[in-house]
Amino acid sequence: MHKLIRTLGSAMLALSLAGCGLVYVPNVQQGNFLDKKDVDQLKPGMTKHQVLVLMGSPSVHTPFNDSRWDYVSTQQHRGGPIKIRTFTLTFNNDTLVRTEGDFFAQDPEKMLEESKKLHVSYPVDETQGDKSKDGSEDDGATPPGDSGTP
Repeated sequence: MHKLIRTLGSAMLALSLAGCGLVYVPNVQQGNFLDKKDVDQLKPGMTKHQVLVLMGSPSVHTPFNDSRWDYVSTQQHRGGPIKIRTFTLTFNNDTLVRTEGDFFAQDPEKMLEESKKLHVSYPVDETQGDKSKDGSEDDGATPPGDSGTP
């Protein structure tokens, strides 16, 4: 009986903590994240191979339409709404003719600001406990209980 009460109590505590938002929900980013400088280098007339080297492989490549490549990416900030972005490349005879859609331009300053929010500094004294720097501590050369003198 006590085990049942303890189990139910633990389950109630876990549910109440989950409901309070104390459970960590990470940011989720999936798919192709394109860099603005790479997208700016795309020019009509480029071959599929040139685009593949520059942008990487597309996340959606339909076997029924070989002339269309879709780069899809999703972002979800801490369990919020999912943002879906697509960037479509259209080819004609293995040559790029059109680009359309939007993408997540990776702004380095914004990414640095976001990472600073999550960064926690833990002060560490790297010299503390290092026996090689201080000659007064035992280096383990003499066995315990032996004074080292004859």
